[in-house]
Amino acid sequence: KPAGVLSVPGRGDVTFVADLLRRQKVVADDEKLLVVHRLDRGASGVMVLARTADAQRNLSAQWNNRTVEKVYLALASGRLEGSGEVDLPLVVDREKSKVRVDRKKGKPSLTRYRAIEHLGGQTLLECLPVTGRLHQIRVHLSAIGHPLLVDSRYGGGRRVMLSSYKPGYRPNRREEERPLVARLTLHAMRLSFDHPSGAGRVTFEALPPKDLRATIAQLRRLNASPRSNEERV
Repeated sequence: KPAGVLSVPGRGDVTFVADLLRRQKVVADDEKLLVVHRLDRGASGVMVLARTADAQRNLSAQWNNRTVEKVYLALASGRLEGSGEVDLPLVVDREKSKVRVDRKKGKPSLTRYRAIEHLGGQTLLECLPVTGRLHQIRVHLSAIGHPLLVDSRYGGGRRVMLSSYKPGYRPNRREEERPLVARLTLHAMRLSFDHPSGAGRVTFEALPPKDLRATIAQLRRLNASPRSNEERV
């Protein structure tokens, strides 16, 4: 799923995954695709859709039973060391259209993480959500003080600009600078589950898209002292 595309039909004239597949002629115009799980609109990566009701029931059961391995790539703010887990219950605050930690009313929620690389004062993480709560990775990383680098709802920035990182950056006088990335720095990299046909365990992967690759590459080139998060995003 590209960033900016909805998992399911929503309000307004916004493209959703099944519609995109039909436009690209991956599936026939009259073929019905059934939802198994969702990705946030601002996230990219692997999604599974079912082509039959039986397949949908089988896959949904695997998601509910937590036998699906989900691996996300997250570019988080600040320096986070090693590996660990965030075990904090979450509840949806519908009045504020957000999810928050609530130790009394929240549902059990567990995210495991591993630091892959430190990049210009930020951290590239591999995240494995054991549970599948709404906005889980986003809220858990924010709760430990390392929100996604771009996630204005939960404490991250709104965008990443090359001029904030590149020493001696010279703006183009003809056009306004475009951000390297201006959406959630979160990518569903890999899914593993049992094929509903009984054919065994299957794994699907998606490489990070261009905007995330460009941001990671630029941060790798950074050799100056990192500035504060407020200056970067």
